[in-house]
Amino acid sequence: MQIVDYLKEEILQENLKVDEQVPSVRELAVRLGVNPNTAMRAFERLTAAELIYMQRGKGYFVMQGAKKKILNERKKKLMNEMLPDLISEVKLLGIEKEEIIALFSESL
Repeated sequence: MQIVDYLKEEILQENLKVDEQVPSVRELAVRLGVNPNTAMRAFERLTAAELIYMQRGKGYFVMQGAKKKILNERKKKLMNEMLPDLISEVKLLGIEKEEIIALFSESL
């Protein structure tokens, strides 16, 4: 899963763009210090999720729409998993709406 997350992050940051070749299984395994079989399983997951595709004899490439899929997945996780916990914590700590708005205004 760490390899999957790593490659998703590379796509999000546009270090890997649409139709750009992804590092080979062997290259990625060496770079990340993992077994090539582990890297291959990550590639299989990314292919099944339609984030990368394989061209026989050439390797794996970033699929059209991959970044949008990853963004939607991350937004959904934020909205459904992370925000409810954050809202509960904010209420528990008694943080006022104005404090949150001020913090966000400074950050953005």
